[in-house]
Amino acid sequence: MPTADRPDRPSRPDATSRTLVLGGARSGKSAHAEELAQTLAGSGPVRYVATSHRDPADHDWEQRVAQHRDRRPDSWLTVETAHRLDLAEQLRSPTDAAATLVDDLGTWLTVELDGAAAWESPRGTITDRTDELVAAVRDYRGALVLVTPEVGLGIIPETRSGRLFRDEIGALNARLAQVCDRVLLVVAGLTVTLKDVPAQHSCGAVVSTRTRGQA
Repeated sequence: MPTADRPDRPSRPDATSRTLVLGGARSGKSAHAEELAQTLAGSGPVRYVATSHRDPADHDWEQRVAQHRDRRPDSWLTVETAHRLDLAEQLRSPTDAAATLVDDLGTWLTVELDGAAAWESPRGTITDRTDELVAAVRDYRGALVLVTPEVGLGIIPETRSGRLFRDEIGALNARLAQVCDRVLLVVAGLTVTLKDVPAQHSCGAVVSTRTRGQA
């Protein structure tokens, strides 16, 4: 049964731990994932993989990006995948980081749909890209935290593109939940554990189930 009253219990920093963190807008999912990644890394470095396009003309979006950047420690290594780097390839590449945080899969999916000009195409047009990502997560060895939006709890989007995004991210989240060791849902700043394989084994540091009310 999902529970909100026990702490998140990541496995030892040197063990494989793949965690999927879901949540709605301003739920606190990113802040919680950042705290979790730092805990998993211990005293080691964190690789932060940013997936969104940067658009200087979009001041609201740039402000959101700046807020995320200002929260991160200066010691973290930031890698941006939107313009020239493949996310699955990044996850397959060797890294000296003690933990990797990907934020987030919603913007990754948007970039992929843009790149394939697939907003008016049938569902499943970018299945080969999602297949590659799921395989890279499944095969990942080390501490990995993935942030993703949960958008399927509200009204049905009015536009076709909105419905396409909702369906594609929902299907991707379900597939990733199957291959991740831990799945967390952040709602109103509180974390609910949906799946926790490492909790059946010896565990390391404790992370609070309360977030700081940030996106």
